Amino acid sequence: MKDRPCILVVDDDPNISRLEQLYLEKENFEVRLADRGDTAVEEFRRMPPDLMLLDVMLPGMDGYQVLKAVRRSSSIPVIMVTARGETFDKVLCLELGADDYITKPFDGKEMVARVKAVLRRAQGAEEEKNTDISYPGLTVSLAEYDVHYDGKKLEMPPKELEVLYFLASHPNQVFTREQLLAQVWGFDFFGDSRTVDVHIKRLREKLPESEKYGWSLYTVRGVGYKFAT
Repeated sequence: MKDRPCILVVDDDPNISRLEQLYLEKENFEVRLADRGDTAVEEFRRMPPDLMLLDVMLPGMDGYQVLKAVRRSSSIPVIMVTARGETFDKVLCLELGADDYITKPFDGKEMVARVKAVLRRAQGAEEEKNTDISYPGLTVSLAEYDVHYDGKKLEMPPKELEVLYFLASHPNQVFTREQLLAQVWGFDFFGDSRTVDVHIKRLREKLPESEKYGWSLYTVRGVGYKFAT
């Protein structure tokens, strides 16, 4: 990460984008602005930022479509900024590969704190990238951000991969939902613990019959989950 990280702020409300710009520049971030979803994708492809602050409701392409487009080729941190505070909307953002979300109206200092926290986590993941984990039938690579299972490469959003990588890095160790939220999403993530259940469910769907290889994603009732070998 550069000495002066670049943040791409995507919002069609000039008052909000200007507010975000002022707070971020005060903390020595470089800031670029986009007021349309399709423009944001063009900006991302032209010069990828270190992090994207992405509104959900946008002209051209909505925030979900922009996030999908970004995730096809990149794992850069993305924080969704949404006026919708419902759990479904928050979980959807995370399922599509967002690293965090902020609900409008938000406090500028909290927004900056979340940006810094997500960048720290991304930098930590970058430092771990030389480590791949392999089990019979399974390889999880942080370097390439991909998963191979049963001889095939799987399509997997970043957070699903990170949950799998974390659990596989600690075989037979049980983690509560709250511990997994803290380890994968960060200690300052205020998400619903059901987010973890959804990720585990989708991982199991993508890793069927793993028991034949001698490992599985195992539920410890009343406690949490473990990568059982």
